[in-house]
Amino acid sequence: MNIHKSNPIEEILNQQSVLILDGALATELEAYGCDLDDPLWSAKVLLEHPEAIVQVHKDYFRAGADCAITASYQATVEGFGERGLSEKESVALIKRTVELAREARDEVWEESASSRNFKPLVAASVGPYGAYLADGSEYTGNYEVSDEQLIAFHRPRMKALVEAGADLLALETMPSFQEARVLVSLLKEFRGTYAWLSFTLKNGKEISDGTGLRVCAEGFNGEDQLAAIGVNCSSMETAAEAVQVLSQFTRKPLLMYPNSGEVYDAKTNTWHGDDSSDSFESQSELWIERGASIIGGCCRTNPEHIRKLSDKWKA
Repeated sequence: MNIHKSNPIEEILNQQSVLILDGALATELEAYGCDLDDPLWSAKVLLEHPEAIVQVHKDYFRAGADCAITASYQATVEGFGERGLSEKESVALIKRTVELAREARDEVWEESASSRNFKPLVAASVGPYGAYLADGSEYTGNYEVSDEQLIAFHRPRMKALVEAGADLLALETMPSFQEARVLVSLLKEFRGTYAWLSFTLKNGKEISDGTGLRVCAEGFNGEDQLAAIGVNCSSMETAAEAVQVLSQFTRKPLLMYPNSGEVYDAKTNTWHGDDSSDSFESQSELWIERGASIIGGCCRTNPEHIRKLSDKWKA
């Protein structure tokens, strides 16, 4: 059961110095009229408007993204089961997230193959247990579960995503060292499968559960299937500080895909502040200086953010 026998991140970074990820999926789905006010979040669109997911992926590829992250962040057997879907139906929907991203990638590749050195990647998102809980605990890691519970939760989705043929897995938005350790151990069940590991942050030196970034870097240095390590879903400033810390303790490629610059107000469920793609582009100089070689956007970013990163770093 193989996704990619050679390291897909390494292959691209051997050809260009910076790999550009895509940006937020949810923000763009809302722009296309999708209602994401739901515990399933963007996974809800899989059930209702899958064509919108394809369109967003195409927008990012056309903007210059070298890699799309699938809509499986919150797509789980448990979550779909609570909507009345069988396990078989749930697994099929999880696989569909990869199929949609591949469909978008292949269409844009046919349009632009002559201008690209390689076929862009599809990274299958494996979000944290806290994302399924939909209670904000993906930013604290404070969900008291055993390793065995986490294994039982994550294994079916990882298996489905591998079987669907993604190029690698994105073990992303991880708040907990325990959960990261469990996911990397599960990765070994899928020989030939590569993944990146990306944490949420408490501050520039610790992930959300308080584990030091040095511990995280050193703890996974020997894992050959981990193609990169980094941070996402934090402010640009905090993420840049974290990447600098990670760079001191690992030789793996470093990735960061921070939020747009806006700040979320949980009381009003609204975003405020600067979301300028110009600011995002200019800040990226610091990210590269600090050691990142894989960059993109998380919450509230859009294809224009990614277009400017691509134009800047792949010119």
